[in-house]
Amino acid sequence: MKDLTQGSITTNILAMAGPIAAGMIFQTLYLLVDLYFVASIGEAAIAGVGAAGTLMFVVMALTQVLGVGAVALISQAVGRKNQADANLIFNQSLVLSALFTALTLVGGYAVAEIYVASITADAAAREAGVSFLYWFLPGMALQYALVTMGSALRGTGIVKPTMIVQVLTVLLNTALAPILIAGWGTGTALGVAGAGLASTLSVAVGVVLLTVYFVKLEKYVGFHRDLWRPRPAEWRRMLAVGLPAGGEFALIFLSMAVMYWAISGFGAAAQAGFAIGGRIMQSIFLPAMAIAFAAGPIAGQNYGAGQPQRVRDTFYKAVVLNSVVMLLVTLFLQWRPDILVAFFTSEPDVTEVGATFLRIVSLNFVAQGIVFTCSGMFQGLGDTRPALFSSGARLALFAPLVVVLASQPGFMLLHVWEISVLTVVLQAVFSVMLLRAQFRRRLPALATA
Repeated sequence: MKDLTQGSITTNILAMAGPIAAGMIFQTLYLLVDLYFVASIGEAAIAGVGAAGTLMFVVMALTQVLGVGAVALISQAVGRKNQADANLIFNQSLVLSALFTALTLVGGYAVAEIYVASITADAAAREAGVSFLYWFLPGMALQYALVTMGSALRGTGIVKPTMIVQVLTVLLNTALAPILIAGWGTGTALGVAGAGLASTLSVAVGVVLLTVYFVKLEKYVGFHRDLWRPRPAEWRRMLAVGLPAGGEFALIFLSMAVMYWAISGFGAAAQAGFAIGGRIMQSIFLPAMAIAFAAGPIAGQNYGAGQPQRVRDTFYKAVVLNSVVMLLVTLFLQWRPDILVAFFTSEPDVTEVGATFLRIVSLNFVAQGIVFTCSGMFQGLGDTRPALFSSGARLALFAPLVVVLASQPGFMLLHVWEISVLTVVLQAVFSVMLLRAQFRRRLPALATA
């Protein structure tokens, strides 16, 4: 356990954000590695895998329900020096993760074909997407255990073990992808199905490695069978914090689904370019998300320890760090976004779509970093409803505008990206207003206590 209520806040943020970012970058390489080898199959394969991969946002939403609830409550328990409560929350989150795993497998296989067909107009892309999803679903389901254990460690201020496991699993995925997708060394190319299988096997190994760490090395929180009996009261505590955070990711998924729907009429090349640009964008967001993820447990421990000024300082310093990072990335993407897209495809029409997407949406990257930071702070304070309100307001503006414009003559792809920029900037302003309201309502009482 690391005490985050002492020392330099900036140093604590950077010390945690570095390993978090490294782990998240390697985690994202799952899809980028798959995309790289899938790209050699053709536009339809890229479009299908990209479309099917959006279902990952649903799983991410559910992992956020578990992960955010665990980080918030465990970090606050650490701040109060209440190890028993931290262990109780961790073990109950394991019970919930097992339940979510079963629901994901059953529900995922039930709706896979219907979902991919609803956002993919091209028949070949639809077939590729379904094939990928069938083999990737077990890996998605195993994410709950991985996130639950990683979140428990993050709540106690420990991030390196999770990062190391993520690096090892990505290296394994990188080794398996060419073997299973392209048939290197075996002569049997599984195509997009191999991409899903490579990721699933890698995630499974990651779960085993992190389990071994908890059994052999972790001392503050651990597996206790006597705490595995379902306790609805503790579930309610976690869900009260986690559900709004999960809802926030679900709204991101809906935004992506609206984008895919809006561009479906432009053909497989447009969807392939958007899929590549979207994956690159997700990778670019990782440093900003890492800073926000570090701010959450730091704010949580200081909130639990009754130090309101350190809670405020955590937000201000995280915003500055995030803004600098995102501004640098924006400047690069205004210059040569095609360099990144060309790594995945040599098709000129696909490259043009992906590069145009990145150049336009990069204008909201600083605002997106502010949104991430506010979300991390809401998690640390133990009330993620404002983050959900913020994302809901953005979707309520974004979706109708896209639907209306899509029905107008002269509708172009760049209109979708421009609307996205506008709505994210407004969301950032709204998020800051909501966080300031939380500070005014909760921190003075904390100082008095």
